[in-house]
Amino acid sequence: MELFFRPGTVIFYTLLGTLIGSMFCAIPSLHIYNLAGIVFLIWLGVRGLVPYYALAPFFMSMVVAFSFMNTIPMTFLGAFDESAGATLLPSNAMVAQGKGKDASLLTGAGTLLGAVLLIILTPFFYFIWPYIYAIVGAHLHWVLGVVIVFYIMSEWPKGAGRGLTPWKKFKDAWRNIFAGLFTFAAAAIFGLIFTTHSIIPIEVAFQNIMPVFVGMFAFPAIIQSIISEFKVPKQHDNSELNADWKDFAYGGSVGAVGGLMAAYLPAVTAGIGALFAGHATNHRALDRAKMQPAGENSELAIEYLMPEMAYRQERNFLISGGVGKIFYYVGAFLLLFVLTDMTPHGMGRGGLNFILRPAFAPEPGDYWVIASSILLSGSVAFLILCFFTQLCVKYIHRFNAVYLHYFALVVVTLIIYGMTGIPGLIVTAITTCIGMVPVFFNCRRSHCMAVLLVPIALNMAGYGDQIGQLLGLV
Repeated sequence: MELFFRPGTVIFYTLLGTLIGSMFCAIPSLHIYNLAGIVFLIWLGVRGLVPYYALAPFFMSMVVAFSFMNTIPMTFLGAFDESAGATLLPSNAMVAQGKGKDASLLTGAGTLLGAVLLIILTPFFYFIWPYIYAIVGAHLHWVLGVVIVFYIMSEWPKGAGRGLTPWKKFKDAWRNIFAGLFTFAAAAIFGLIFTTHSIIPIEVAFQNIMPVFVGMFAFPAIIQSIISEFKVPKQHDNSELNADWKDFAYGGSVGAVGGLMAAYLPAVTAGIGALFAGHATNHRALDRAKMQPAGENSELAIEYLMPEMAYRQERNFLISGGVGKIFYYVGAFLLLFVLTDMTPHGMGRGGLNFILRPAFAPEPGDYWVIASSILLSGSVAFLILCFFTQLCVKYIHRFNAVYLHYFALVVVTLIIYGMTGIPGLIVTAITTCIGMVPVFFNCRRSHCMAVLLVPIALNMAGYGDQIGQLLGLV
C-alpha cells in the first residue's frame, strides 16, 4: 500500500493538521467541522495540497487537536458546543475560583487518556464491536427513542418551588422544565422541516447542518458572553495536577462508556453520552473512607467531607468529559477504518465521515496508520494545550474577552455566508432564536440536539414520510 512507503509525508501532514486545528479551534465557537469543511473545499480545488494517502491522517489530526484545544475557550471563555455538556459547568465554576489551570489540564489529561484508550480498545473494536454493530443496527430506531425519553425525563426535578404565592411556587418549580420541553419540541419540529425541505444549496450539502449547529450552540454562547461581560479573575499557577490514579480510573471508565455511546449512536453527542454514563455510575464516586462516626465532632466531619466530595466530583467529571469528547469526535471516525468481514465498509459515523465520504474510502491496513496519527497528534496537541493554558493563567485576567467574542461572531458569520450563502444565514437566524431559550431559562442546551435526534429516529422507524405528510411537508 502506497501509504506505508511514505511515512515522512504522513508524519508531516499529521503535524500540520495538528497545528492548524490547534490554532483555529482555539477561537470561541469555531467548530472543527466548520474548519474541516473549508479545508476540504480547498482540497477539492487544489488536490495537490495534500496527497490522497495523507488525507485521512491530516483531517484526523485536525479533529484530535480540536478535541484538546477547544478546552481553552470552553474553560476560560465559556464557549459552548454540542458536546460541552460534559465539561462546561465544573470548568466555569473552577475558573471563577481561580482554578482554571486545574480545569483545563484535567480535561486535557482526560482527552489524552481517551486517545490511549482508543488504541487499547483495538481488539474490542475488531472482535466484539462488529457483532454489537450488526445486532443493534436493526434496533437503532427504538434505542434512539429510549435515549429521547430518558433525556427528557432526566430534566426532572428542577426548581425548589419557592415563592410567596402558589403561582410563584409553580413558576419557580416548572419554568426551566417547560423551557426544556419547549426547546426540545421547537428543535424537533425545525429538524423535521429542515431535513425534508432544506434551503441550503445542493453543491454544499456536506455542510448542510453547519448553520443549524452554529445557530443552536455557537451564536447563543457568543451572545451570552457578550451580554454578561464576564471578567475572568486572576488564576492560581499551581504546579501539580490535582488528581490521582483513582480519579483517572473512574473518570476514564465513565468517559469511555459515554463516549462509545456517542461514537456509535447517531445524533447522540458526548454531552448526552456523559449524562447516561454519569447516571449509571455517579453514585460510586463518593469517598466513604473519609466519613467520620456520627457524634464524633460531626460539624468538622461535614466541613471536611463535603469539599472533598465536591472536588472529587469535579475531577471525575472533567476527566470523563475529556475521555468522552475524544471518543465522540475521534472514535466515531476511527471506526470507519475497522474493516472486517462483518463491516467491509467500516462503522464510522460523525461529521468528518460525512465530509470526507465523497472523496475518501478506507482500505485494509489504514487503521494502524490512523491509530499512529492519533497518538502523535494527541501528544503534540496536549503539549500545545499546556502552553496555551499557561498563557491564559498569566494573562487572561488582563484581557477583555468581549472583543474576542465579537471577533468570533464576525468570523463565524463570514464562514456561514461563504459556505452556504444567504440561505445559511436565514437558517442560522431561526435556530439562534431556539438556541437562546436555554440561555435565558437555564435548561439544558443539549435539548437542541432534538433537531437531529427526532428526525433520525422517525426515519429509522419508517415513520418519517407519514409524519411529513401529517405536517404537510411532503
